[in-house]
Amino acid sequence: MAEEVVLMKGNEAIAHAAIRCGTDGYFGYPITPQSEILETLTELKPWETTGMVVLQAESEIAAINMVYGGAGSGKKVLTSSSSPGISLKQEGISYLAGSELPCVIVNVMRGGPGLGTIQPSQADYFQTVKGGGHGDYRLIALAPASVQEMADFVSLGFELAFKYRNPAIILADGVIGQMMEKVVLPPMQPRLTDAEVIEKCPWATTGKTKDRKPNIITSLELQPDAMERNNLRFQAKYKVIEENEVRYEEIDCEDADYLIVAFGSMARIGQKAMEQAREEGIKVGILRPITLWPFPTKIIAEYAGKVKGMLSLELNAGQMVEDVRLAVNGKVKVEHFGRLGGIVPDPDEVVSALKTLFI
Repeated sequence: MAEEVVLMKGNEAIAHAAIRCGTDGYFGYPITPQSEILETLTELKPWETTGMVVLQAESEIAAINMVYGGAGSGKKVLTSSSSPGISLKQEGISYLAGSELPCVIVNVMRGGPGLGTIQPSQADYFQTVKGGGHGDYRLIALAPASVQEMADFVSLGFELAFKYRNPAIILADGVIGQMMEKVVLPPMQPRLTDAEVIEKCPWATTGKTKDRKPNIITSLELQPDAMERNNLRFQAKYKVIEENEVRYEEIDCEDADYLIVAFGSMARIGQKAMEQAREEGIKVGILRPITLWPFPTKIIAEYAGKVKGMLSLELNAGQMVEDVRLAVNGKVKVEHFGRLGGIVPDPDEVVSALKTLFI
């Protein structure tokens, strides 16, 4: 069967991929620059073809709690928003993590703080990669750098979320959400039947457990020692994820004197800056974290003994740079370069920053 190649926005790719990977329900609320996800799903009407529920909730808070209900019953459920909307969802996200429920959350970042701007940003790194809501929890965080990855990471997000019973977030920025590229859409997968959900998700509240005992989904534990055991179990799970699910991309790093570390749209700009720098005789490589958590700490640490400096290229005031510095542990100079207010730097600015900061 020939591949189906289409031209679409990153946000549209999320919607198409959600339908095709057998998503049971989407619950969201419009906010720029991710509104096309809900709009595309509404236009495609998957409830008529696959039975997928698509619902615009009355608020972001309502949407994330609908996700909680769907996830608790073992269903593949998805929500999306942009930065201020994700802020409103944080309590629900913490509840999902505390109840060990799988789901996929999409954040197409815009600038802040506050209402900020509708222009692109990467300033939600702290909010999502570091947990965001209350308590000691983690989100599996995938950072797409292309429209193709926007499509691919929906299925991957669900795979990881169900594998570890943990929420996964696709942390995109407004550039990737709004840009148009060719994309190969994934093949259609059927939604799981009720019997398959019962078999694959024995923890779910289906009302049809084999031993007729009810499953209770909760993040509440009133006894301190029991709550500590829960948290220790979570931390043990997170260590397993860190050992097995780190993803990253290396480009021209073998002979590099300087390393750009960047994710999302900034990785694309960083790659062009790398090419320009090499034309000028400056050996630059780029390391792109694909999973922002688990973070590629070990590979960055390995490069600390090989390069003369690292530049954390971000569309923010400097957030991922903290994790890069922790990874190298003072063994090499690490600097940050970024633009704010929705201004996207051009490759010339990045090359100039490299020269100013390191050469």
